Amino acid sequence: MNKIIIVIIAVSLLIISCKKSANYNYTFATGGTSGTYYSFGNSMSSIWNANIKGMNITAISTGASAENLRLLDRQGANLAFAQNDVMYYAYNGTDIFNGEVLTNFSAMLTLYPEIVQIAASKSSGIKTIADLKGKRVSVGDAGSGVEFNAKQILGAYGLSFDHIEKYNLSFKDSSDGLQNNTLDACFIVAGIPNAALQELSLHTDITLISLDKIQMDEIVNRYKYYSKVIIPANTYNNVSSDTMAVAVKASIVVNNNVPEDAVYNLMKTLFDKQYDLGLAHEKGKEFSIEEAYKGISIPFHPGAIKYYKELGYYIQ
Repeated sequence: MNKIIIVIIAVSLLIISCKKSANYNYTFATGGTSGTYYSFGNSMSSIWNANIKGMNITAISTGASAENLRLLDRQGANLAFAQNDVMYYAYNGTDIFNGEVLTNFSAMLTLYPEIVQIAASKSSGIKTIADLKGKRVSVGDAGSGVEFNAKQILGAYGLSFDHIEKYNLSFKDSSDGLQNNTLDACFIVAGIPNAALQELSLHTDITLISLDKIQMDEIVNRYKYYSKVIIPANTYNNVSSDTMAVAVKASIVVNNNVPEDAVYNLMKTLFDKQYDLGLAHEKGKEFSIEEAYKGISIPFHPGAIKYYKELGYYIQ
């Protein structure tokens, strides 16, 4: 009898242990509270928590991509948003990370394009990238992904930061600079329409600078995380023609220690409940399974690979 009781107790403890192990308390690193990452991350977390048993994800405000990858690497977060170019830099220790190699994370999927938008005041007379030479240009915060996007695009035209009067300003400060004529142009990397540019275009006549085909081809061939996109006419007030541009992708990455089954369930729920997510946040309408694995140049998490392969997509 005693042996039977011991077996029953052991089995009960095992069941309890299994139940506990199925509870996931995760932190989702997003971005600033006024940005898309934070609001979208909260919408995603609500969908996951409501539809995956034992899932409890909390979205937290951060400094976005670079900080998020450092948080993942030291296990200060479990999931995170990151631009696909910035996670390439981190994984290879280049550009922003400059020898600091981070590898304790892997990819889930890309979501929506973050377009390199180059705006100039009409009064500046700037119409092309070449016209930026000698002008007052904001290239985003110092050490940001935007600054490196600007450097790469200028480089395709044989220009460097030495050829412009460079300013490192936030999107809002860049917009204000164009409005009060302390800047001639700015680089903004974001989904469209960007709130700062949208507000600017209501008060100041602006031009969006198109990239030329030769340089655009050079950029996407050299840097595999870029894709070609079009900013449609009338995205911003009085910008009446399409603009040729390049974009990086907003992506979700996870710490390598997150279990395969958890990542698989996160992936599956995201796509199964995409309609609901689209109702909760506009960006929920912009991603698709056909594009989700493109533009990724770091390893995928095994849970993501399992989901892609289940749907017939071959992921190495």
